[in-house]
Amino acid sequence: MLAPTSTPTLTHRPLLLAPAGNWECAKAAVENGADAIYFGLERFNARMRAENFTEADLPELMSWLHQRGVKGYVTLNTLVFTQELPAADRYLRSMILAGVDAAIVQDVGICKLIRHLSPDFPIHASTQMTVTSAAGVEFAHELGCNLVVLARECSLKEIDKIHERLGDRDISIPLEVFVHGALCVAYSGQCLTSESLGGRSANRGECAQACRMPYDIIVDDELYHLGDKKYLLSPQDLAGLNVLPDIIKSGVSCLKIEGRLKTPEYVASVTRVYRSAIDKIVADLEAQFDAKPDTYNLEMAFSRGLYTGWFEGIDNQALVHARFGKKRGVYLGEVIRVYPDREAITINPIAPIKPGDGIVFDCGHPEDREEGGRVYEVFTNGDESTEVMLAFGRGNVNFRQVYIGDKVWKTSDPELDKQIRQTYAGEVPQFQRPIDLEIHGEINQPLTAIARDETGHTIKVESEILLVPAQNQPLTTEKLISQLGRLGNTPYKLGNLTNNLVGDLMLPVSALNHLRRELVTKLTEIRSQPKPWQLTSDRQLTDILPAIDNATLNPPQLNILVRKLDQIPAAIASGISLIYCELEDPRKYREAVALVRAAKQNQTNPLQIFVAPPRITKSGENWILEQVRSSDADGYLIRNYDQLEVFKNERCVGDFALNVANPLTADYFYQNYNFDRLTASYDLNIDQLTALIRNCPRDWFEVTVHQHMPMFHMEHCVFCAFLSTGTDYTNCGRPCESHQVKLKDRVGTEHILQADAGCRNTVYNGVAQTGAEYIHRLIELGVYNFRLEFVNETPAEVSQTIAYYQQLLGGQISGAELWKGLKLSNQLGVTRGSLGVQDRE
Repeated sequence: MLAPTSTPTLTHRPLLLAPAGNWECAKAAVENGADAIYFGLERFNARMRAENFTEADLPELMSWLHQRGVKGYVTLNTLVFTQELPAADRYLRSMILAGVDAAIVQDVGICKLIRHLSPDFPIHASTQMTVTSAAGVEFAHELGCNLVVLARECSLKEIDKIHERLGDRDISIPLEVFVHGALCVAYSGQCLTSESLGGRSANRGECAQACRMPYDIIVDDELYHLGDKKYLLSPQDLAGLNVLPDIIKSGVSCLKIEGRLKTPEYVASVTRVYRSAIDKIVADLEAQFDAKPDTYNLEMAFSRGLYTGWFEGIDNQALVHARFGKKRGVYLGEVIRVYPDREAITINPIAPIKPGDGIVFDCGHPEDREEGGRVYEVFTNGDESTEVMLAFGRGNVNFRQVYIGDKVWKTSDPELDKQIRQTYAGEVPQFQRPIDLEIHGEINQPLTAIARDETGHTIKVESEILLVPAQNQPLTTEKLISQLGRLGNTPYKLGNLTNNLVGDLMLPVSALNHLRRELVTKLTEIRSQPKPWQLTSDRQLTDILPAIDNATLNPPQLNILVRKLDQIPAAIASGISLIYCELEDPRKYREAVALVRAAKQNQTNPLQIFVAPPRITKSGENWILEQVRSSDADGYLIRNYDQLEVFKNERCVGDFALNVANPLTADYFYQNYNFDRLTASYDLNIDQLTALIRNCPRDWFEVTVHQHMPMFHMEHCVFCAFLSTGTDYTNCGRPCESHQVKLKDRVGTEHILQADAGCRNTVYNGVAQTGAEYIHRLIELGVYNFRLEFVNETPAEVSQTIAYYQQLLGGQISGAELWKGLKLSNQLGVTRGSLGVQDRE
């Protein structure tokens, strides 16, 4: 006999978090059911192109949100440079005093500053922190964070593992996931593409969206033809609606919609869909949930194609269709016939189409100007055929550029837009939140009403008139609901009403109405008050800056990072004393270590080798880290939170992926972990780097002065997606092991593509960059560890490049001469790179 199955119970209702790039978007979110909104201020937010709010807006905005029962989170989710810390300090004080519900933070140092200023102001660890495992969540928890936004790349199974391991560690902290919106192809917080190509850092809210551009794929030095697939790094948009029941059952506490650069209509439409869906699912977890009825509205709001992202695991054939990287909308079908004289086409539409709708013709070249326009008339055959003719306004479409077989997309639905705008039009609240009432009273006493809202506010009001015995119409529960439930034009609706009146009593209707109005007024007043976060006013930023020492200056040295085994002998022969090694296959680290140890026996210099684990570690991947540690290297290059834990008793150097951009972050890592030194963030130009070094002990940092900038670091595997028919490493045939691949951009630069042990891809800038002209300035500041990084250079190129830098340190050539020399000897050239970028403030 089968045991009865238990019905799942939900111990929580996840919050719905919507984006707001301006006031109208905030209103659109609130009126369509958002439990919270997130928004940026003028600085330090990852969407600097949004309209954003001002610091002066905070009191009014937070008061209005709280009146409506909605939370407001400020995005302080960029790296903050040393010179900016005083401004960040002022921002934080304003946020705390205004009663902001939380700050969404990327920078470790800013978390440290918040906890210095306030012991209780909530910190949400941004997805820019690149948290992919329980170790990452624990790091954020120890840092003082109250919620963690997981990386978008986490699957539902991985989220379950994170919850399980947090339970094992006795850590309780809410988790948040993105449920809808644009997907970055690179891990958030680890994308240096915009910085590398144009000095516009994604870690500073200035992403130039290079992932949405077309690329050619070069395989073994030959152009590999992919037909109409050119947008190789542009994922479809995330839509978690199809798996929303499973997301909710996973136990995450908050569901986040992306889109602070989107329109109010987008915010309203998407928020409305997910509000309705969450409520349906929570009401009955066992009921079948059908997402299809809402797909049209989501596609019309904004769509590059909708997909469940990584929630269901990795499918490299589905994530990136590669046919376009811009908004499309709803797919209608293909052009069957073209009638240039009638300015019309025929189509067999698979979605509704009507006069006034806008469409675009997709001939497979989205990079060119595409034909399209508004439909003027729709003609049907009147028989059983589903074929229709779409006619357009005279001269609106060049039908010489429209062909049979072109795909047709519906990009605009004015009628739907009008309906959506009506959901947040006017000043009268349209979305009401429930309040529960308890009614108490007895004869010759006032009627007492106690109201409680969803956020825990409680108020009590009493009638001015005393209750008297009822002659014929006592205050029944139904009558109380009828009178006290008349909450139109307010932010409230009546939830549960508990009638505790003793006996049959009566109160005039006018008194009930007065009590109801007083209740609304008092509840609104108490909700409008700023959250009383603690702010320790006598604490200053300078209290927590690290002490600056005047340690003896050491002679400068070059540390070399290689990514091919045959580069190691070239580095050794150059007389280098420290080699970093980063290989795709960690099993080869033993061979690398053996090469160095053998050479060490024949040399007098203290030659050492540090090896590098992959930049990302997910739940279940610690075996890779153990494989790295088994190499018995002299030390390890640390890139993420799992590695902080696994290698805590080893010699370590913190790599650029830790995003050390200010003294507070540097101090936190030095005080809490075992680092020989830290690699300064690659987002810093020379002035920002100088400020960092001057405000820390001078021996804390290593500076990378020559490298192919690691631009995209991504879960998306280009090898698997376009050189195989497989979905992931289990069935792709591992083309990464047998082919050399580059991605050619629009200006002709061929960027290097490499995979790592976790099958994650890195795109390296095809053009190396140098900071040689700044080395002597850095030496004067006390920096003596300079790193040169190589990717696919030959041993001869490695030797030549090292020799140039040795001549520079020896005073035989200048930085400008080195730059010119490398440029002449390097087929692709060498740029001055991010160190030379001018301040953007």
